Amino acid sequence: MGFLDRFRKKKVEKEVVEKAVEPEETMSDLERICMGDKEVYKALRETMYLDPSNIQVTMQDAEKNAKDFEIQGNKLRARMWYQTAGGLAIYEGNVKKVKEYFGKLAELSPNTEYPILKIPEKAVSKAQEYYQDQKQKRLMAEKTSE
Repeated sequence: MGFLDRFRKKKVEKEVVEKAVEPEETMSDLERICMGDKEVYKALRETMYLDPSNIQVTMQDAEKNAKDFEIQGNKLRARMWYQTAGGLAIYEGNVKKVKEYFGKLAELSPNTEYPILKIPEKAVSKAQEYYQDQKQKRLMAEKTSE
């Protein structure tokens, strides 16, 4: 064993110790709200917007764009716009539109599963709970910053 090998060994041992002590994962707000209902969490995780205020299009405009691209035969863009419209429908709490938009999305991409279509009412309800929670947190943050 050479002189430099002694230093390399300590470095390797130190890395092993650092890797062994991993920080605890924290639960997201959506996970907390859906606690115990993995099916709803999976459905929302893949479909809803956590902060829809950043979306610069309305649900109606997204639907119009989706239909226009579908008529043109551009399935990829139609799917993108139906996904956007569906996410905004979740935000607005419109179960009928959620079924409509994700149903069209499922038609356009038959190899993809959309769990939200199995439990739309329950998923939209939990999403509304999440949005209310986020709204309350923003209000609390604004009050404390004043």
